[in-house]
Amino acid sequence: MLNRIILMGRLTRDPELRRTQSGAAVASFTLAVDRDFADKSTGTRATDFIDIVAWRGTAEFVSKYFTKGRMAVVEGRLQIRDWQDRDGNKRRSAEVVADNVRFGESRRDSDGGSYGNRSTGSYGGSHGGGNNSNSYAPAAPQNNSYSAPSAPVVSEFAELSDDDGELPF
Repeated sequence: MLNRIILMGRLTRDPELRRTQSGAAVASFTLAVDRDFADKSTGTRATDFIDIVAWRGTAEFVSKYFTKGRMAVVEGRLQIRDWQDRDGNKRRSAEVVADNVRFGESRRDSDGGSYGNRSTGSYGGSHGGGNNSNSYAPAAPQNNSYSAPSAPVVSEFAELSDDDGELPF
């Protein structure tokens, strides 16, 4: 069976970081995700508001680096929870349990500030039982300037001498 979801949207509020009784970090937030199609009568796109839950290292990463309005790419699985409200009524909620959260844009794109090339930063942590051996180190800003090679480049490719013009496949 396959239960895999990939979403891209903007956070509707700052992530809320809490701890379980055993000390595990859990962050919850909501993504506003635009639908791919527009309503024929109004020409506007509908937006879905999807609840996201992240555990352990992923939760700490999200709460540290994401704020309201930031674009995020979330990979995870859909989870349906049954629960009772204060009046004893049975309720059901759908949420995405995030396995991996990435920046959907660089900070420069979102707020005009200088942020470097951090749009590839992500954290994919384990939220199952046991210790999480993954650790997150923010991506270092990359130097995108070009510098010419100091020595001539020698190609390891050679011309074929018996080329009959036919493709090898």
